[in-house]
Amino acid sequence: MPFSFKKLQVSDVILIETKQFLDNRGFFLESFKKSEFETNGIYVNFIQDNLSHSIKGVLRGLHYQKHPKAQAKLVTVIRGEIFDVAVDIRKNSPTFGKWVSQILSEQNHKSLYVPEGFAHGFCVMSDEADVLYKVNNEYSSENERGIIWNDPTLDISWPTENPILAKKDSDLPTLNEIDNNFSY
Repeated sequence: MPFSFKKLQVSDVILIETKQFLDNRGFFLESFKKSEFETNGIYVNFIQDNLSHSIKGVLRGLHYQKHPKAQAKLVTVIRGEIFDVAVDIRKNSPTFGKWVSQILSEQNHKSLYVPEGFAHGFCVMSDEADVLYKVNNEYSSENERGIIWNDPTLDISWPTENPILAKKDSDLPTLNEIDNNFSY
């Protein structure tokens, strides 16, 4: 089997490890296979791929899109290393406001599945990073929302105290102030 699926401490977020096939030319791996994902409980129709390039210390997030354009994401690093975070924002969820993190890198070839109802963000730990993420809904500016990266309620252990932020990410509300239409 080319994948292993590991459920994390926050319900429905899944770490995916891929099997590499190495030889003298390099390696080959499958990064997504619908039948394998469905066998492991991930039923999602990805329709858009996004690629971001960032330098060390950049923090992107915490982002989400609300219904009717909510997005599930499959996050993979193709170059570099990131500290990747998913926050449960589903009202009435037993893990509401809880977060999980994983180191994703070009070396470990891990991916993180972040379902709808979660805010997502990452911080670049290497000199540069290229992050590819598949989503199941197209980008919708009118449904785009976010949570401030340093929300004291969340108390996320980011690998930097002074991240490089986009203006829009530095002005986001806290978890208790967000516009959120997700339910568990």
